Amino acid sequence: MTQTPHVPSTEPELAGVRNFRDLGGLPAADGRRVRHGVLFRSGHLAHATEEDARFLGSLGLHTVFDFRNDADIALDGPDVVLTGVRNVNLPLNDPAHGAEFWDMVRARNLTQLRTVLADGKAADRMAETYREVVRGRKAELGHVLHALAEDSVPALMHCAAGKDRAGLSVAVTLLALGTERDVIEADYLESNALHRRYRMRRAPETTGPEDREIAQLLSPMFEARAEYLRAAFDEIDATWGSADRYLTDGLGFAPAARERLRERLLTDRPL
Repeated sequence: MTQTPHVPSTEPELAGVRNFRDLGGLPAADGRRVRHGVLFRSGHLAHATEEDARFLGSLGLHTVFDFRNDADIALDGPDVVLTGVRNVNLPLNDPAHGAEFWDMVRARNLTQLRTVLADGKAADRMAETYREVVRGRKAELGHVLHALAEDSVPALMHCAAGKDRAGLSVAVTLLALGTERDVIEADYLESNALHRRYRMRRAPETTGPEDREIAQLLSPMFEARAEYLRAAFDEIDATWGSADRYLTDGLGFAPAARERLRERLLTDRPL
């Protein structure tokens, strides 16, 4: 019987930053593990409190990778400024496809939302976006890997909720580190914990049956589902044949660069 992979859970409870965690301790290539304190993931940093910012500043971060687009930043605001930390904005595809979608949600056009999201369409939309990211954002993902291999650690990766775009970027990084897919999936699904989940904004009066239906229609977009991540892995396998070929041929991340990445992010010897 397959055992559930152990996923370390050693993160503080930040007041204004959702879904923060250190990836240290995850198993990787050759019996080694990800070092603690070199690779973090989270939701956006726009609402970080002063105490949150002090904690983030204590991590010795070199780079924050922000995968949000202009619509995300307009909605939640820019990241808090962390002194001495480089912020790199690399927008990846948004499962909601940006401002137009959220304009439709805010308009509470239930008929239109049913057409777009009902009967499994919301989950299908999410899975297709995951496929689009690994297929269409190769330059951005390759840039992240090369940056990590050269000089950008310790690093924090985030999007809006720290679930989809950050989740895929973390997943690709872990593939390059030799982490097994079931372990990557287990870490990805940690984003479903109640204290980590992105909070959907609701006006005080939005408690009627239409509002509840809208929330239900949107629910698949606020969840981390194994089927979404597996859609990305299936796209890698179908298009490139293997993760190794995806990294080398798709992202331009050659084996020598992979070794530099592992030297930076993994423990020195098997544990």
